[in-house]
Amino acid sequence: MKKNCWEFMNCGRAEGGDKVSEFGICPVANNGNGAHVNGGEHDGRFCWAARGTLCKGEVQGTFARKIADCVMCEFYRLVRKEEGRDFRIY
Repeated sequence: MKKNCWEFMNCGRAEGGDKVSEFGICPVANNGNGAHVNGGEHDGRFCWAARGTLCKGEVQGTFARKIADCVMCEFYRLVRKEEGRDFRIY
């Protein structure tokens, strides 16, 4: 089964997570705009395209501001490899 970012990164921002009280539920974990993109639940395998994600302990901004960091992310690289030609970046 393909993992979503909150499962892979163990960020604590999915519903019931330990960082929800501090940062709120991550938009990736409850947003359906990218549902099923790259085989994920909600935006779970499309996190680089969503604003407000948590990375390195900091809430991230827009796609344009964060994509350079995202392409270096272990999860991003995993999704890209797993999806092959079907991979969607945006």
